[in-house]
Amino acid sequence: MPHNKKIVLVVGAGDATGGAIAKRFAREGYIACVTRRSADKLQPLVDSIQLAGGEAHGFACDARKEDDVIALVEQIETELGPIEAFVFNIGANVPCSILEETARKYFKIWEMACFSGFLNAREVAKRMVTRNRGTILFTGATAGLRGSAGFAAFAGAKHGIRALAQSMARELGPMNIHVAHVVVDGAIDTDFIRENFPQKYALKDQDALLNPDHIADNYWFLHRQPRDAWTFELDLRPWNETW
Repeated sequence: MPHNKKIVLVVGAGDATGGAIAKRFAREGYIACVTRRSADKLQPLVDSIQLAGGEAHGFACDARKEDDVIALVEQIETELGPIEAFVFNIGANVPCSILEETARKYFKIWEMACFSGFLNAREVAKRMVTRNRGTILFTGATAGLRGSAGFAAFAGAKHGIRALAQSMARELGPMNIHVAHVVVDGAIDTDFIRENFPQKYALKDQDALLNPDHIADNYWFLHRQPRDAWTFELDLRPWNETW
């Protein structure tokens, strides 16, 4: 069946950033497909987008399970339309000393923040190459550029996702698919920061926190770039963040 509407798929839409990205694309007329392991937790985001006049659908999907991911992409492409933009936004930042890190937790962080990115991006890319167009965006972190004490597991996963993005960009760019990696460096204006880091949150009025809506604007900017001037890597950080 023919589909006239365009889809943005945001994997890891549970936090403020993923939700803001979904809303930004929906504002431009895209159908926002958002996922996390529990669909119930997505309902407020879906309702918010629909209340603003957009279209959104929430999907329960374990991004680490290949069969689930394959089924998700098939369902969206068959029932809703072509995935024109894909955003991988799973974080899994759980600091821990290397002396206390467990094999189980190290593996789970890699599985969530890196392996699931491969599974989802691969399945979406398979569809995009048949149309010779599309955008694939990965949310990265400074940990993907350099490791730091207490962040061995997270840094390993984020280095992996950056390498995946680089490899996909080089392979898929000549097929007219824009792959980009966004380094988000700094605290984001979220409930988690407000509740757990009140001193940091107190600096919000000084523009010391990343605004999720402003992050989302940059993802839209990347998606809309003309192909004669594509960006691969974009750094986003508050003006006062040390780097």
